[in-house]
Amino acid sequence: MHENLNKIKSLEGSPKVIKKFLNSNEVEKFLKLYSELPVTVNNLKQKVVKKRWISGFGKEQEQILRERIKLEIGDFVMDNINEKDGTECLGLFQESFNPIGLHVDGGFNLKDIIYKQTLLPLSNHGETIIFKNRYYGPSTNFTNKENDLKENSPENFKKGKNVRSSDHLKMYGDKVFNKSDYEQYLKHEDINNLNGLEVEFVYKWNLGDLFIFDRTHLHCSSCNINGKKIGLATFTKK
Repeated sequence: MHENLNKIKSLEGSPKVIKKFLNSNEVEKFLKLYSELPVTVNNLKQKVVKKRWISGFGKEQEQILRERIKLEIGDFVMDNINEKDGTECLGLFQESFNPIGLHVDGGFNLKDIIYKQTLLPLSNHGETIIFKNRYYGPSTNFTNKENDLKENSPENFKKGKNVRSSDHLKMYGDKVFNKSDYEQYLKHEDINNLNGLEVEFVYKWNLGDLFIFDRTHLHCSSCNINGKKIGLATFTKK
């Protein structure tokens, strides 16, 4: 559990979409940056390609991102996993062919005052589901699958890998998840893994937007992916 809960909660708000955050020319520049960055992870099992954006690559794009995010959320510090030599990471590009499951991006230092995370869509195909439910622990994948839960280890956490947990099924009650929402957005999840959860916001990706939400929100992709989707995720703290 995070230590500065009162401060973290005081900074929380509703998810919001910033329309026309980038113009079409700037979108192309971010896509060009993505194409030039080296691959960090190519997970064939999950069908996702990840590229970490290291400070110094794409200086124009970095200035755009920092300055415009600050206009929306005020002062912040980047809280992405840096390189081993301390070089700052500005975010994570992900090219996904499968939906990402239920999780929270609470970070790996429980003394931090976690703040907002942003999603910059670089494709028009994609949806992100934000739940009303919040979690105040570290970055966690929520699952009811025993095999996934067995993957937990302190060493994985030290390396910046999410905790696996089923604690959410004890925290929010046992109300059956809304079947209409399930059929429309979440058929990739076991409906029993969603008990007690309630959808707050469905963000339909749009090129040029920026989507901002609290890092304490449980969230996941929807099952509606047309081929693949590409986005840039950035995490902040105070």
